[in-house]
Amino acid sequence: LGPLDDDIGVGLELVGQPWSFTVTAVHGDRIFEVEKFDAYVERTIALPDGIDPNKITTGVVVEPDGSVRHVPTEVRRTGERYEARINSLTNSAYAVVWHPLEFDDMTKHWAKDAVNDMGSRMVVDGTGNGLYRPDREITRAEFAAIVVRGLGLKPENGATPFSDVKPSEWYGSAVHTAYAYGLISGLDDGTFRPNDKVTREQAMLILSKAMALTGLKEKLTPSA
Repeated sequence: LGPLDDDIGVGLELVGQPWSFTVTAVHGDRIFEVEKFDAYVERTIALPDGIDPNKITTGVVVEPDGSVRHVPTEVRRTGERYEARINSLTNSAYAVVWHPLEFDDMTKHWAKDAVNDMGSRMVVDGTGNGLYRPDREITRAEFAAIVVRGLGLKPENGATPFSDVKPSEWYGSAVHTAYAYGLISGLDDGTFRPNDKVTREQAMLILSKAMALTGLKEKLTPSA
């Protein structure tokens, strides 16, 4: 556990000191770093006194190259102080940031709060020029990318098993990551069809696999 440089990226305001968390295992006289876990591990970062919890957007992983990515984060009050509880599947360097974002075309939309929240957490980045286009249908590649970012998964690179997904495409890493974590399996003919519109059934199947990955259990309340 140790402090990091506070230069973590353009457009992000640092809240508190960044930290690096490492989990190691000891076998005899050898020490191994556990780089990837099969379940989410919670890290807790105490926030500075007097911090405004409404000016905290999310926790992020700071990659060695300086890039950042969202990880599931919850800010809670414990006694007289606030703390950020960050969940991740890897050893990483973490920081808590303020990154407010509002899409120009979400001002009067019913999904304004949810979409702007996802934008602020860097889960979605819109279609460019400050727009999100909320009523446009979403593709299979776009949905896979949103789920991967929302879960805070470490990007996987390289070729995918799908004949129609090239690593050079913008969605190449996202699709590869979704496959590596068992969120998608593609179609019977060996393709993924990234530009097809995702159906509700396909989306729900991916979400059910995401729930299994995060350890969430669906809770149904019997109707009165």
